[in-house]
Amino acid sequence: MSNDRETGTVLAPRYDANGLITAVASHAGTGELLMLAHMNAEALERTMATGEAHFWSRSRGRLWKKGETSGHVLHVREMRVDCDQDAIWLIVDPAGPACHTGEPSCFYRRVADGRLERI
Repeated sequence: MSNDRETGTVLAPRYDANGLITAVASHAGTGELLMLAHMNAEALERTMATGEAHFWSRSRGRLWKKGETSGHVLHVREMRVDCDQDAIWLIVDPAGPACHTGEPSCFYRRVADGRLERI
């Protein structure tokens, strides 16, 4: 049975036990999946307020704005939430590569025969 979170119009993110929600970003022009990261409430609020993607770095234990050092900011064109509000989809215009390795997308390798190969 549906509830307000699943069918209503109120944004009510369902954060996990660590206060995080999964976020994926795709390229507005091509649809290519660019990256996966996590947001806490502050990252989500800053993203909505600024129009630039902010995330919570689990490894650094801090909030970060994508591109804060590289300049490769993700400009949010549209933000969507899944049906039970435990995942965010950012549709973005990237100002450069999305991956810290310099690749356009963080998903630049595929699994083939149990190994990784560049695509």
